[in-house]
Amino acid sequence: MSTETALFWIFAAILLAAAFRVITARNPVHAVLFLVLAFFSTSCLWMLLRAEFLAIALVLVYVGAVMVLFLFVVMMLDINIDRVRQGFWRHFPLAALVGVIIALQLWAVLSHGRWQTIEAPAANAAYGSNIAALGVLTFTEYAYPLQIAGVILLVAMIAAIALTLRGRKDSKHQDPAQQVLVKRADRVRMVSMPSDAQARQDARRA
Repeated sequence: MSTETALFWIFAAILLAAAFRVITARNPVHAVLFLVLAFFSTSCLWMLLRAEFLAIALVLVYVGAVMVLFLFVVMMLDINIDRVRQGFWRHFPLAALVGVIIALQLWAVLSHGRWQTIEAPAANAAYGSNIAALGVLTFTEYAYPLQIAGVILLVAMIAAIALTLRGRKDSKHQDPAQQVLVKRADRVRMVSMPSDAQARQDARRA
């Protein structure tokens, strides 16, 4: 057994164990931490397959952003775990059947696919690494489709913010346009007040 095969079996076992603990852990924080371990194990498997970009993206996007946000949401919300798990065993047979079907499909694809005969992609051999090959394709052949996709995602993000934004009547805010149009006479008012000595004299006379 080679070192690469041994590492594959080690990371695969850790991934399966972590995935099993994600759905069986009673504490949601523990489930999130096991999910982070599963993502790290998956990233190591991607590294073994020479897909460096996918491994780095999985760690940065899912572990660094999504899981941290999900962990904060879980810790901030008061979730009743017993109520959530009431229907777990009722739906378990159907979920197990779907899982077995997915596992059989993966086995059918991986056992009869062409991926076993591929040692290294031609793009990796030409550019040196998977990241370099993706960078060249991104800024040459797929530059315009990626820019269009970025614009579409930006429009979708702005539309989501505009649809969910609700103005509050009791909130205090400033209007920059009105602040720019304000003149000195509107802000400063000169008031003539008597001095202390004159005030004392007026008090004595009174």
